[in-house]
Amino acid sequence: MSGLELRLTLNTESPFRLDIDCCLPDRGVTAVYGASGSGKTTLLNCIAGLQTADAGSRIAYREEIWQSDQRTLPPWQRNIGFVFQDARLFPHLTVEQNLAFAIKRRKLASDIDLDTVAELLNLESLRSRPATQLSAGQTQRVAIARALLSAPRLLLLDEPLANLDRAARQQCLHYLQRLRDTLDLPMIYVSHDMEEVSQLADTLVLMADGGIDAQGSVLDLCSRLDTRLSHEEQAATIVVGTVRGHDTQFGLTELEMEGNTLLVNQLTERIGAACRLRIPARDVSLCRHRASDSSILNILPVEITEIEQTGGTRVLLRLALGGQYLLARITRKSVAELNLKVGDSLYAQIKSVALLSEALEYKDES
Repeated sequence: MSGLELRLTLNTESPFRLDIDCCLPDRGVTAVYGASGSGKTTLLNCIAGLQTADAGSRIAYREEIWQSDQRTLPPWQRNIGFVFQDARLFPHLTVEQNLAFAIKRRKLASDIDLDTVAELLNLESLRSRPATQLSAGQTQRVAIARALLSAPRLLLLDEPLANLDRAARQQCLHYLQRLRDTLDLPMIYVSHDMEEVSQLADTLVLMADGGIDAQGSVLDLCSRLDTRLSHEEQAATIVVGTVRGHDTQFGLTELEMEGNTLLVNQLTERIGAACRLRIPARDVSLCRHRASDSSILNILPVEITEIEQTGGTRVLLRLALGGQYLLARITRKSVAELNLKVGDSLYAQIKSVALLSEALEYKDES
């Protein structure tokens, strides 16, 4: 079995118990998502060797055993980069000295050098600055750079943006997307923020109470009715569209999605570029016939594939749009008055679409 094989149990003094049996991919970004106390950080600590799981546990990366009943590799022999919530830079050193420290201690040869990492994370102007004179966002970017310069085979990130304001968080996400697209380095990214996950991850692991609820692609899990994601207030599906054209007169961009046109605020992406979009379930309404006099621009043909009847005032529906899916959260009364059932062909009126794009321009804080 390739990838990261995890078969873990860990009993603690508290009632919490970690119980994991899965295999994570050894490419791209895998997000581990869950509420505080679900076991996300404990899982990372076990992978890194900072905590040792109970007897009978097994961790193997690309078939190299990191923990079993026969052997347990210490953290420094696993060649893992770890980025924590708090950056843990050496305060008495400059940025460049912090980064040079990682290079001196790395165990493996690497094509990633200090100049390359500084360019990828836009740290050139900060190299001579003392670590104590950095903003929170700059500090975290240096921490990410330091982890990369240790020549890791796997990069773990434990809610690295949790202590940043929204502007700094978006900026760091932009640079993490750049790393994802530039480096052949698998990452495991822990977060309790679904917006971050939607922008960055390919694979999603949902954790609760020390175990895994579900695992799969971000696009698939965000559109399913049998996960808790769809029952969160901010539930939204992630879809992919392709830039087809720009309407400069009205400041809009036309995206092609499953043979249909979706209009969003004008983008800078080139024609043919793929874009990831977030469509909240609360912003999708349904009608039997396409409205010709509506202020809503995005009205797309869909088919109901699932209806979740909870007995509450609201009902959740899964809607097929070609090979992709939308969610709609509407009232139970609307379902009854429209006599909606699985298999019905309808029109989805989409009130808002959020672009999850790495091509956005950011003003650097340095």
